[in-house]
Order: sequence, then structure tokens, then C-alpha cells
Amino acid sequence: MLHSGVHVDIYIPVPQLPQYQAKIVVGLLAFVCFANSYDGDFVFDDSEAIINNKDLRPETPLGDLWEHDFWGSKLSSNTSHKSYRPLTVLTFRFNYILAGGLHPIGFHAFNILLHCVISVLMVDVFSILLGGLAYDNKCRRLNLAPKSSLLAALLFSVHPVHTESVAGIVGRADLLCAFFFVLSFLSYCGAFFQYHREGQFSTAWILLSLLLCALAMLCKEQGITVLGVNAVYDAFVVCRINVLQLFQKTVHRGKVLEKSDFPKSGFMFRMFLLTFGGLAMLYIRWRIMGTGPPAFTEVDNPASFAMSVIERAVNYNYYYALNAWLLLCPWWLCFDWSMGCIPLIKSVTDWRIIALVALWFCLIGLICQAVCSEESNKRRILTLGLALLIIPFLPASNLFFRVGFVIAERVLYLPSAGFCLLLTYGVNILSRQMKNKNIFAALIFGVLFCNVLRCIFRSGQWRSEERLFQSALIVCPLNAKVHYNVGKNLADKGNQTAAIKYYREAVRLNPSYVHAMNNLGNILKERNELQEAEYLLSKAVTIQYAI
Repeated sequence: MLHSGVHVDIYIPVPQLPQYQAKIVVGLLAFVCFANSYDGDFVFDDSEAIINNKDLRPETPLGDLWEHDFWGSKLSSNTSHKSYRPLTVLTFRFNYILAGGLHPIGFHAFNILLHCVISVLMVDVFSILLGGLAYDNKCRRLNLAPKSSLLAALLFSVHPVHTESVAGIVGRADLLCAFFFVLSFLSYCGAFFQYHREGQFSTAWILLSLLLCALAMLCKEQGITVLGVNAVYDAFVVCRINVLQLFQKTVHRGKVLEKSDFPKSGFMFRMFLLTFGGLAMLYIRWRIMGTGPPAFTEVDNPASFAMSVIERAVNYNYYYALNAWLLLCPWWLCFDWSMGCIPLIKSVTDWRIIALVALWFCLIGLICQAVCSEESNKRRILTLGLALLIIPFLPASNLFFRVGFVIAERVLYLPSAGFCLLLTYGVNILSRQMKNKNIFAALIFGVLFCNVLRCIFRSGQWRSEERLFQSALIVCPLNAKVHYNVGKNLADKGNQTAAIKYYREAVRLNPSYVHAMNNLGNILKERNELQEAEYLLSKAVTIQYAI
């Protein structure tokens, strides 16, 4: 036996089911949450990524997919978004050919099925993270946390923040990335499944994990972060590194570290494979990208254009706090959070700074517990939970490069797994303190039920652009793009009078919004309001020329 964890299932208020039954329950619940989006329309970004993307057409050579970005533009173009996701586009093309054209049902059904499969695989992931790595005499992996892994997988499968990834067809990039991410992690764990002795592992399984990581990266750039999660897993589960113990021996006691204090044999070789594989993927990705990073505008990510480093840091951290809040309370969901939806924090008197303090208070507390706890089981679960929460989020954090959004619910698909892991462990601790277990169990099932209802309602809003855009007005009334999209949707339906109202509001909120000015000016021109139409169109041309 390589490693086993202390049982964490005693107080978890869910029934203990056989592994196959647990997976069936999780898969069915994941299906129920998003099934009503199967016959939805192409909405929002689907128009560019699918409807107007020539790479989906059979007459386009398959080789072009490897030279174009996600939206069908050449990667070498300066206007390219640089999002290189050929495997995702390939699945879109498969849907197009299978359905004989642009019929959204097949696209939506594929997304729903993919989410169900990922949720089922999460049962295995959580069983390893919560129960540790243990085997029977026949080298079969044991699930030492059947109830905890079931609860964590249920929380993941019904989390409303996943709606954009599942109900929005473009979200398939996140789903496919997560699918190969999970397979890569499980493959890395598989490198130790058939070995009882310390230090023994299968290099073939690790190479398979690297291959699956590359496939995840070809679906979405976020996929490369699985290497970081694998490294943390190796260090704290396989090698059982105790950071606090190492620190005490070297600093407080002044002792020289012994050979037994270092990771077991093979660790450095595995880290070399992960590092070399990751660097090779990044280099190839950089060469494929051709030119520099994509150019984003201030309206896409205003905090990244703040002049002061301190102001940028404060607002970035506020964005992190909002992402954490979406995981904790996924009620206020919106398809777009840019263009003034979240005003910048520019003063220390802004009450929103409290959110930053609360975020780091919780994070530092969890990190201290993960490092300083005397319970090995607690250290392992908290460390892996934080790793799975933070590492997949790093590409969207603005730490390494500027991203083209303020908040994007789709990037929380993978980090939500870490959140569900930490939440499950928190439920375990609270359940120990509760005298009335039935009330606590009812509360847990109530949360799951509310999340299911929220998923059903939210996925219904993603069925059409009209409902999607109208729902955003409640969450982000200061977002000029939301008003523009509502106006455009009304104009396309022939309701020019109502469209004018929303176009005017979009221009008021963002006086440099060229698209809104053009559309408003053209409508006014058709209505013979020539003076204002001329002013708006001229101003739009001036702004566009300046850009």
C-alpha cells in the first residue's frame, strides 16, 4: 500500500453507495440540471465561433484548423485573438457534419453529455483527493471516502456557475479542457496504482498524462495547469512532504536535513518530466502563435490599464474576490462583465475593499491550516483543494499576461472542483459539531436542490439571446455592452423604437462605443432624423480612425 488517508466519511450526511451507483446518481443529476438547454439557439459568442466560422464547413481543408484561432482567423494576423483551440473547433465541425448544417440541438447535446461525463469522472478524482491513495491485495484502488467523494461530485455537477460552459456552446472549450485535464490527473495517479513499494512508478503512465495535458491545451490554454496540480499531488500525497517539519528542522532547530527528509527516489525525475513537458508545450504554443499576445482594449479589462501598480493590484484582487463569491453564492450570473459592469476601486474609502480583506483572510487561514496542521489527512486535503482551486485559475488572473475580460464564469469550471473539495471537507468538520444530524443533512440536500433549480432556471435563460441579454440587465445595469446587445436583438426583430432606447443608454454609459453609435445612427437615418444620425456616424468614424 502506497498511501492511505484517515477516513473522512464518518460524519458526512449522505448515503454510502457503491461506486457505480454513485456515478449514476451524479451523472443523472448533472443531466437534469442542464437538459432544458438542449434545444436552445446559437447565442452571443456562438455567432462568431460557429455560425460565421468557416473552419466548420466541410469545404475548408482540415489543415486550416491548425493555422487558425478559435474564431477562424489566421493566427499570424495582428487582429487574431490568439486562442488556439483546434480540437474544440474540430468537435464543432463534427457536429456540423453530423447534423448536416448549423442545427444547435446536436451542439447543445454534446455539451450536456460532456458535462455529465466529467461529473462522473470527478467521483474518482475526489475519492483520491479525499481518501488518499490505497489499494487492496489485488492492486485495485480502494475508495476510502465514498460518501465524501459522492457529496463533492454532487456539488460539482449541480454548481450553477457551470451554466455558461454547458448551456453556451462556446463553453465547450472549457468542457473539453476539463475532460482531458481530469484524464491527465487520473493517469498521473495511475503511475502509482500497481506498485506497493515506495519510489516505484510507471513512466509510461506519466508520459500518457503529459500527452493528455497536451490534448487539454489544444482544447483551451488552461489545460497546461494540470501539470501544477500533478506536481502538488506528487509532493504531498505520493512523497508526503511535510513543509512545516522541514521548516522547523532547518530554521528553529538548526539541524542538517537527513536523506529521509527529502522526497523519495524518483520524485526529481518525475518533476523533470513535468517541467520539460510543460516547457516544450509552452514553446510550441509560442511558436504557433506567431506574433505577440493579443491586443485588448480598456473596456475589455479596465483594471489592466490603470496607471498605478497599486490600483491594478487592488482591482485584480477585487476581481478574485468576486470570482470567489460566484463560487460561494452563484446567484448573480451574467454573460458579460465588461464595459463598466464593475467600476474600478480608486480610493481606500471604497467599501468594496472589505471583499479583498475577507478573501485574503480566508485564503491565509486555509494556507496556514494546510501547512501547520498536525493531522496529515487535513494537510493533504486542504493543500490539494487549494491547488485545484488556485492553479487552474492562474491563466485568468492577469498575473502573467493581460486577459480580455473582467470576470468570465466559464474559467471557473475547473477551479470549482477545488472549491467543492474544500466545501465538502468543511461539511465534514461542521457535521461533527452538529447535535441534530438530520437537520444538517436536510440543509445539505436543500443546498443541492436549490442549486439544481438555479441551474435549470439559468440554463433556460441561455436558450435565447433575448432572455440572456434581458437577464444581464438586472446583474450589470452599468454594462454598455449589455444594453447594446439588447438593442441589437430588438432591432433585428424590427422593434426599432425600443432598440433606440437601449442604444442611447449604451452610448451614454460608454461615449466611445463605436458599434452602438453606428447602429443608432443608421436607425435614426432610416427614421429621417438626419442631424443626430450624421453627428453619431461622424463621431463613430473619428473614434474608429483614432483607434
